[in-house]
Amino acid sequence: MRYIVALVAVAIVIFIFAKEGSVMTQKLQSTDSIITFGDSLTYGYGADTKDSYPSVLSNISRHKVINAGLSGELSAQGLKRLPSVLKDSDAKLMILCHGGNDIIQRRSQKELKSNLKAMVKIAKDRDIQVLLVDVPDISVLGLSAPSLYKEVADEEKIPLVDGILEDIISDDSLKSDYIHPNAKGYHMMANEIYERLLGFDIL
Repeated sequence: MRYIVALVAVAIVIFIFAKEGSVMTQKLQSTDSIITFGDSLTYGYGADTKDSYPSVLSNISRHKVINAGLSGELSAQGLKRLPSVLKDSDAKLMILCHGGNDIIQRRSQKELKSNLKAMVKIAKDRDIQVLLVDVPDISVLGLSAPSLYKEVADEEKIPLVDGILEDIISDDSLKSDYIHPNAKGYHMMANEIYERLLGFDIL
């Protein structure tokens, strides 16, 4: 009997910790809009507007997708800009892909993490769920996203789309320059994000 009680207690503890660490998502209604927030990777630098990942995502998801990308922006600047972007927004989901310029300029990763967390909280305070997309660091050792993206996702309990940009930027046929996708690359990015949204049961 004691053995059974102990097993039940262990199961309850596991369930509680699993629940606490779980990612909570809500399925969008067909009329809900999506806002994409970030820098040049969101803006679609290196391709026509119709080939930016937000435009392609809108076409394949059949949701209104607002492109709020700004080329060259640092995360600190994005943090200041975000409240005005969301002020009158009726979006129910924000896809956050930011930090590439911080990484390229070797800015503080601690500050980048803090800025990303603050952006997530701003969206949450407006009842907008967040999907985070990680951005890889390009170095002599290859391509890999800083661990801070996973840390932000885990701490804020939001879904993380990882590895997509690593695959694109490592393939010259998918790039318009050293760090930006071309039209084909952005289409791949949009399709991969769409598949992840389906997997997270957001779409």
